[in-house]
Amino acid sequence: MSEGFHVHGAHDHAVEHQAHGGDSLAGQIAIFTAILASVGAIVSYQGGDTQNQAMLYKNEAVLKKAHASDQWNFYQAKSSKGHLMELAAVIAPANKRDYYKAQAEKYDKEKKEIKLQAEALEEESEKANTASEHAMHPHHRLAQSMTLIQIAISLASITVLTRKKWLFAIAGVSAAGGLAMWGMAFFA
Repeated sequence: MSEGFHVHGAHDHAVEHQAHGGDSLAGQIAIFTAILASVGAIVSYQGGDTQNQAMLYKNEAVLKKAHASDQWNFYQAKSSKGHLMELAAVIAPANKRDYYKAQAEKYDKEKKEIKLQAEALEEESEKANTASEHAMHPHHRLAQSMTLIQIAISLASITVLTRKKWLFAIAGVSAAGGLAMWGMAFFA
């Protein structure tokens, strides 16, 4: 073996270059994708949270609507009983008519209270439905934001493989669009 004389091959040169200078494009893309992955995790969490909030409000709306329906059924039962008492007052002997009229008035009074409860429950149901729609509003923009962020990460990864810097520029545009959609989710 000869001492002091060594011929570098292409592979040796590439390894030495990586060890001393590194690939600045690969480094930039690594940082870019790490930041986007972090932002994407936040966007994904917020998207899931908006869905959960909307679902909770929707469940509340359904529950209130079911309670209102129960009250309306109760109202209908009181109404039927009241009509029967009115009919009984007409066909009953004279000495029992006052009793049936009093029962009909009692059922009529109870119906009014039940009606107020049913209407209040329906109003609460509508409020919960409105809250559900409001909570769900940002979800669509968050989903669009996440999609653009994922596209940006994919394009950046392809850039490392192909070395086409114009793909990295498109990845940057996609990321900017994702960030803009993220901001618009809560302010638009």
